[in-house]
Amino acid sequence: MRELLEEGRVTQEDYNVISTTPREKNELGWHPAQVVAKYQLADPQRGDKLIDMEFLTEWLAHRARLPLYHLDPLKVKVDQVTTVMSYAFAERHGLLCVEVSRDQVVVACDQPFHREWQEHLKQVLRDRELKVVFVDPEALRRYRIEFYNLSRSIAGARDNTGQSLSGVTNFEQLLELGGKDKVDADDQHVVAIVDWILQYAFAQRASDIHLEPRRETGKMRFRIDGVLHDVYELPATIMAAVTARLKILSRLNVAEKRKPQDGRLKTISSEGDEIELRISTLPTVFGEKMVMRIFDPDVLVRSFDQLGFTKEDYDAWHRMTRNTHGIIFVTGPTGSGKTTTLYSTLKQLSTPEVNVCTIEDPIEMIEPSFNQMQVQANIEVGFAEGVKALLRQDPDIIMIGEIRDLKTAEMAVQAALTGHLVLSTLHTNDAPSSVTRLIDLGVPPYLITATVIGVMAQRLVRTLCPHCKEDVPVDETAWQELVRPFKLKAPEKVCRPVGCLECRGTGYLGRMGVYETMPLNAPLKSAINRSGDLETITRQALKNGMKPLRISGAQK
Repeated sequence: MRELLEEGRVTQEDYNVISTTPREKNELGWHPAQVVAKYQLADPQRGDKLIDMEFLTEWLAHRARLPLYHLDPLKVKVDQVTTVMSYAFAERHGLLCVEVSRDQVVVACDQPFHREWQEHLKQVLRDRELKVVFVDPEALRRYRIEFYNLSRSIAGARDNTGQSLSGVTNFEQLLELGGKDKVDADDQHVVAIVDWILQYAFAQRASDIHLEPRRETGKMRFRIDGVLHDVYELPATIMAAVTARLKILSRLNVAEKRKPQDGRLKTISSEGDEIELRISTLPTVFGEKMVMRIFDPDVLVRSFDQLGFTKEDYDAWHRMTRNTHGIIFVTGPTGSGKTTTLYSTLKQLSTPEVNVCTIEDPIEMIEPSFNQMQVQANIEVGFAEGVKALLRQDPDIIMIGEIRDLKTAEMAVQAALTGHLVLSTLHTNDAPSSVTRLIDLGVPPYLITATVIGVMAQRLVRTLCPHCKEDVPVDETAWQELVRPFKLKAPEKVCRPVGCLECRGTGYLGRMGVYETMPLNAPLKSAINRSGDLETITRQALKNGMKPLRISGAQK
């Protein structure tokens, strides 16, 4: 505080208030910078900008002449950094090791003017160079607790599990080992590791968690904004125990390791939100691979604008969904946001006067205002059988998870012809391909034109980080190449990714949808009945005003 006063960044009155005001109980362990930042003082040296943690972190690093280090937890190898020093030593001196290499160890500190610990650590490191950096004190303390707790849990779990996969050389040996495995999935250390994995994934905005077994270790990866990131490597035995724990929570058969299984679990995030996860296991040569899909609890309350719909997209979609009968398709690859679009649409259409029924495989998000039914292949209840049953339930709107075969397609057509609005998905690359896909399944063109209202193809694309994106001049040649053969005016400005602390240096933060809407009007129906050829359908759809996905993306 005295240095801030000397530099004229705080007034004498502010200094006296902060120096004499007793700290509250929950603030006793705070770093001095956190205490100052709490008061949100104006800095006259910077045009009355607030003295916040970001400024104080940069200011302290400059005063101490230390490099400012931005701590990205996804890039920290926890198993290595926690062995450099004990937790007691790290806590006593306000330290956290953040990088370890053969020649150098990087240690972050939050007390930059106290350096008596360096000589002791240099003796331990021997020939390796010690590099000291400064880190946001709040982040350092949080991750120090988190990393060492995880390290202790893994060490404790390792002590309680004795088996190794190092002798496994083929799939048969794996299955034999799996049958004998008696890892205690209720071990307190394993429970702590599972809790950390889930809460860490929520904090990092992950959409999927991958647990992948290897010979000696298991790899944990998060998918964030559509891109997979390596997070941590667990010993193989602990990975097996973690997988077993998650299977118990998902009500799966823990003893069954030879067949794929699907389940779901609910948990609570650190903010108190209820979050649902869909679990899928797969037997691999080194053990069970598990993928957990995290469902955002806010999906059903997002507006179409938040999903990435332009006014033009929304108007076209609304014109299709306001029909009382017919079929509407959403197409795109796995993970392109089809389910989110359908759920948001159904949520909007689900009024007290309407009966909304769904048949899904599996049910991805549970919504009380829908009547949701799950496909159960083991008792011969597929999509076609489900639709047949739903038609007896007096539905107004039916959502079919996916049209996979002719039988399901025929039931969807029958539902549409008998006065129901049907929404479903197809796996095609674009909107026109959905028509040829239905023809390939065996649906006659005249039934397609009689029942299909329209098709919307979609993709999810990463969005530039709003905190660091940078304006750049528009390259007219590149723009014309992008939008060819369309003649579109280039935007006044475009931005490029830069990278900052908020986006972990990637330059991207979040995702949004791009859409290609193809209503089936009279000219397009005539083209389908005449030919059914993809090129003919695409040409007519473009003539009708359909914007391809590429153009939709370019205009955003």
